[in-house]
Amino acid sequence: MVLNIPVRENKRLEAVVARINEHVTLNTYWYCSNINAIDRLGINDHGPVHIRIVANLALKILRMLMEAGVQPSVEKDHKLTKDDAEVIVVLAACLHDIGHIVHRTNHEPFSVALAADLLPDLLKDIYAERERAIITAEVLHAVYAHETEIEPLTVEAGVVKIADALDMEEGRARIPFKAGSMTIHAVSALAIEDVQLRKGEKRPICIEIKMANSAGIFQIDNLLKEKLRHSGLAEYFEIRAEIAGEEKKLLERYEL
Repeated sequence: MVLNIPVRENKRLEAVVARINEHVTLNTYWYCSNINAIDRLGINDHGPVHIRIVANLALKILRMLMEAGVQPSVEKDHKLTKDDAEVIVVLAACLHDIGHIVHRTNHEPFSVALAADLLPDLLKDIYAERERAIITAEVLHAVYAHETEIEPLTVEAGVVKIADALDMEEGRARIPFKAGSMTIHAVSALAIEDVQLRKGEKRPICIEIKMANSAGIFQIDNLLKEKLRHSGLAEYFEIRAEIAGEEKKLLERYEL
């Protein structure tokens, strides 16, 4: 997989993205994550496509927050830079789900352990030892805190948690559901047609969601709202969801 990220003038981010793209072990972990998630458990994607989407969403959210005057935690607490905050959210997005190679259950702490093993390679020669240790600490925190109930302690971790929840277009719900099933998880996932981030009218960021069917409210209410509430960043977001055109019928009949 090629991770296409708008690095702008961030040379460290550019170097990290190049390292990610050439890292055979990490790319293989993404592949293995989907073998467990899709082929063995029959649930939705947690591999390369999800990673690409979340990494780009996380970077966009962070930049929109910084443009609105929100200071990233690594700058506030460690006196590093906004560029370093971008590195943290991209790395955390790329590493947050690799624990699926062990199991879906408790994948968050498994992801932390695996990420700790990979980060020395991903950061080598890009950061000096002390800075590398700080970036590692911040990334591992963000990886662990992407789980809904874990309270993030940094802006960067909150950003990754929200970005993870926003990968919900066209059946890509972050609430796992069995492929081909007719549960509310599956039906509501199919109802989400489009997710966009725009500058809000009252708050810095507006999440605009277009639905084909009102069943999509389940995804918004049971995942996005909860992750936003536990992100530490809810005050910066507004959510608008609407049905685009005539409401689409998602199933003909349901039998038990």
